[in-house]
Amino acid sequence: MTSTDARSEPETREYPGIDDVSVSLADGVLSVTLNRPDSLNSLTQDMLSAVAEAMEFAATDPAVRVVRLGGAGRGFSSGAGISEDDQNAEGHDAEGVLDAANRAVGSIVALPKPVVAVVQGPAAGVGVSLALACDVVLAADQAFFLLAFTKIGLMPDGGASALVAANIGRIRAMRLALLAERLTATEAHDWGLISGVYPAAELDAAVDKVLTKLRTGPAVALRKTKHAVNAATLTGLDDAFALEREGQLQLLVSNDFREGTRAFQQNRRPDFTDS
Repeated sequence: MTSTDARSEPETREYPGIDDVSVSLADGVLSVTLNRPDSLNSLTQDMLSAVAEAMEFAATDPAVRVVRLGGAGRGFSSGAGISEDDQNAEGHDAEGVLDAANRAVGSIVALPKPVVAVVQGPAAGVGVSLALACDVVLAADQAFFLLAFTKIGLMPDGGASALVAANIGRIRAMRLALLAERLTATEAHDWGLISGVYPAAELDAAVDKVLTKLRTGPAVALRKTKHAVNAATLTGLDDAFALEREGQLQLLVSNDFREGTRAFQQNRRPDFTDS
């Protein structure tokens, strides 16, 4: 993608994406949509890279005033795919997925324009990281958030250990990460994890209202505000990326992860044995 002068382009443009991530610009709003609804938008390396590329492009495109990040179908994202098909897919590279996730999350945080996450259904695993990297997180009351990593012998990644703790504090972050408990959207809002929760039928109208306010707001003031708040609260994000990457790469070759994925695929309780 290359940046173009918005003054010489139509107000509405379509941008290239990939089959599983659609990207379009209309009236200053860049919409980035995870488009793999049959798997609740489970994330591949290519999808994460496409998200990062869209954010990096938006950073230098004067036509973009605000970004909307959402998911197609009934969910936001179920996280990195761990189905048998995903694990055995040609070109699957666990290390590459980790790096692409960190790049995607980092690009959202670094983008000098506001990003609004729209969570109409489940957000799990690194899908939580993508949502919480955004500056405003709006959810339907039927949505939920789940850091399910320990259920399969893994640890949070995509900066989740920093992003969740920055929003709700250490003790609640530990509870979500260690116990892998599902948090409803209402609970997430009460805890301060997300910005707002709405009845499903009212979510789109609420999102449009926020997008309009940000799209027509003072771009420089919004940019400086985002930078200042992130500088004050996400000082440990790069360290989290590094620690999560190191730990996750070790866990991905562990007996517990092999057992955890087998148990998930066979719909049974895992028998973890590593110590």
